[in-house]
Amino acid sequence: MSDPVRVRVVPKSQLRDEQGDDLYAARQKIHVRSVKGVFANWRWALVWLTQIIYYGLPWLTWNDRQAVLFHLTERKFYIFGWVFWPQDVFYLAILLIISAYALFFFTAIAGRLWCGYACPQTVYTEIFMWIEEKIEGDHNKRRKLEAAPMDARKIGLRAAKFSVWGLFSLWTGFTLVAYFTPVDELLQSAATFGFGPWEIFWILFYGGFTYLFAGVLREQVCKYMCPYARFQSVMFDPDTLVVTYDEERGEPRGSRRKGVEPRSAGVGDCIDCGICVQVCPTGIDIRQGLQYECIGCGACIDGCDQVMDKMGYPRGLIRYSTENAVRRHWGRSEILRHVMRPRTLIYGGVLVLILLATMWSLATRSDLRVDVIRDRATLAREVAGGLIENVYQLRIMNMQEITRPVVVRVSGLEGIRLEGPQQFEIKPAMTESVTVQVQVPPEAAAPGSHEIVFEFGVPGDSAVAVRERTTFLLPR
Repeated sequence: MSDPVRVRVVPKSQLRDEQGDDLYAARQKIHVRSVKGVFANWRWALVWLTQIIYYGLPWLTWNDRQAVLFHLTERKFYIFGWVFWPQDVFYLAILLIISAYALFFFTAIAGRLWCGYACPQTVYTEIFMWIEEKIEGDHNKRRKLEAAPMDARKIGLRAAKFSVWGLFSLWTGFTLVAYFTPVDELLQSAATFGFGPWEIFWILFYGGFTYLFAGVLREQVCKYMCPYARFQSVMFDPDTLVVTYDEERGEPRGSRRKGVEPRSAGVGDCIDCGICVQVCPTGIDIRQGLQYECIGCGACIDGCDQVMDKMGYPRGLIRYSTENAVRRHWGRSEILRHVMRPRTLIYGGVLVLILLATMWSLATRSDLRVDVIRDRATLAREVAGGLIENVYQLRIMNMQEITRPVVVRVSGLEGIRLEGPQQFEIKPAMTESVTVQVQVPPEAAAPGSHEIVFEFGVPGDSAVAVRERTTFLLPR
């Protein structure tokens, strides 16, 4: 009988890899210090811009309807003057291609600009941290509150913060659903608490994850959950603009009195104040070099520039630059010349071409869309007068939000004529199905399949014309 296997339970905090490093690191909560400066202003400008668009669009009206509405029940997407149908999924593919090329283009030029300024995770984290600062105080007060024992004041402040976060998150979820259900209907449902099950689900789901990601997890999303942080390195090269610490100028670090010339004291320009770490939303030290956790927000640049101003040193100890520029001491003109290199020019050129082609396609697409379907149950039949008849189903989409009169004609064979409605009206943004019969003398062509053409037009508007080809069967 073999000896029993002995298993020793080791706390997770004691697990180490082969090099002796901790495999699991307990999270140290980051209390980000607020900072002012050029890049902080840019971040808040993007916060305002993106949130005005997000929260404002559902309330705009266009043609007596919601300006932007992805109406899943009607299977139509309304975007201002455009109406997109399921058949327009081509434009969704184009949108994804444009997004991919834009990501390649901007990442190759200036790294994680999207992450630092416009990513929803960054935007909502900024908003949640602003709420937190207004309720609990600056980073020092928040740190002290975190360490303080639970008392009435702490409970009150936390309850106020969590309540504001929760209300904001629910409003965010409500706004998301308003893009798919008309906002007027949602308001009526909110007044009577009569939301449907899917509406409740998505309000709580999106609102809950907004609260979780922006209020609780924060930098953990960027560091461990976002895949972009992991594959960004393959999109960078030595000529990509990134947040860079000028080690040659800053080292060796050391404190000194204001007004002291650094080199005379045997130190670099960095006074080792740690403000660049305190203002970083992911808690990294940019002085250790570029790290995948860096989202390129520029907060450390603003913080360091303020210190340099107080010390009377030139700005730019931490700045947007490239690996080659720092190593070779390039000026701005040289940096710009190398940033606009063949790789970025190709990305930019392809992106512009796709955008122009998409705009041209949207501007020139027909106001009518037609499907002609031959009735396969009745391939061909002889009718009064010895004529041969085929039956067709016409499905006509009115792409405009006005009633359109449509005239239909048929051609392609000698003596061909159309029986059934030849002019009818189609309601705004609706599809009309019409059955027509096409008749041909038997001597018009040899037995077999022959091509005919349906022509659709709008009286008085020559720009709206659609031709659809189909086949006419003559029996043997």
